Amino acid sequence: MAYVTLAGAILSEILATTSMKYSHGFSRLWPSLGTAVGYVVAFALLAQTLRSMSVGTAYAIWSGAGTAVIAAIGMVFLGESTSALKILGVLLVIAGVVVLNLDGAH
Repeated sequence: MAYVTLAGAILSEILATTSMKYSHGFSRLWPSLGTAVGYVVAFALLAQTLRSMSVGTAYAIWSGAGTAVIAAIGMVFLGESTSALKILGVLLVIAGVVVLNLDGAH
């Protein structure tokens, strides 16, 4: 169940961050509200995850997955530049999360 709540936290964080891009500095109401609600939900679900998963494991997965997916969304859908160096950076983030989790989720 911890991985289900963690996946929800990751999805909420991704939606909140994407909404923030469309809020134009919080000058647009609906994307701004989406950002706020998304982050509240993300942190609530992350807090629930921490009841049964170590903070290091949960946070590494949450932040790493969110970073990798947001970077990919930026490059694929939002017209941000793509380079071998950026792709390497995303792969290193993913590798870092894997290495941190080699000991298992306690």
